[in-house]
Amino acid sequence: MMPSRHGRRALVTRPRAEAVALAEALDRRGIEAIIEPLLDILYRDEPAPDLAGVQAVLCTSANGVRALARRSGERGIALFAVGEATAARARAEGFSHIESAGGDVDDLARLACERLAPQDGRLLHVAGSDVAGDLAGLLRDAGFATERVVLYEARPIAGLSPPTVAALRNGLIDFALFFSPRSSAIFARLTEQAGVGAGLRSVTAVSISAAADRALGELAFGARIIAEHPDQGSLLAALDRTLAERGTR
Repeated sequence: MMPSRHGRRALVTRPRAEAVALAEALDRRGIEAIIEPLLDILYRDEPAPDLAGVQAVLCTSANGVRALARRSGERGIALFAVGEATAARARAEGFSHIESAGGDVDDLARLACERLAPQDGRLLHVAGSDVAGDLAGLLRDAGFATERVVLYEARPIAGLSPPTVAALRNGLIDFALFFSPRSSAIFARLTEQAGVGAGLRSVTAVSISAAADRALGELAFGARIIAEHPDQGSLLAALDRTLAERGTR
């Protein structure tokens, strides 16, 4: 791996579509992104979901928005996004009626209950094959008829790439960014598989939530930081505070 023009590197574990924009945000902070998606996103070629009688679509990830946009040309239906990154993706895809929650499934369920009424129609949760939390269950408990439709799969990669293994082994990565408990657990498993745990002593783990941090298990990072809110903006804010404390901004 060539010397970084910035002097600092961050391992970005998000799927590639999200990682590119994050890499730009890191570049503005003087940090080179090492993009290592731990999940491959595979969109299913399912028929377009039946939106008849649906008062709102619920999306718990930007990939859910992308998957829906691929399968349906409907853009006028109300779309409730789990957080701002998902809402931004919905705007980019041309959806016109968007509500954004605070960043997790509980926030999204609460927002739907505040803005919608069970008698006005069913809800459709567009999701991947692996989901965190029980959004449909929360909404059913509140009296909503709710259906989950799976339009994509997020498959774990088989192993860390050789450049990432070498960078970790040689202490060339300063930060590792984690955006879900699932990706954290995958990283923990693949790090053990590659035998590079000792290289984590120079790495600061920055996680989007306490659950994502817990899924890293007993990995011996030099430091572990958790964002105040479960969204990318808060994760970057936590990174900014760390850079300021270390006198690098």
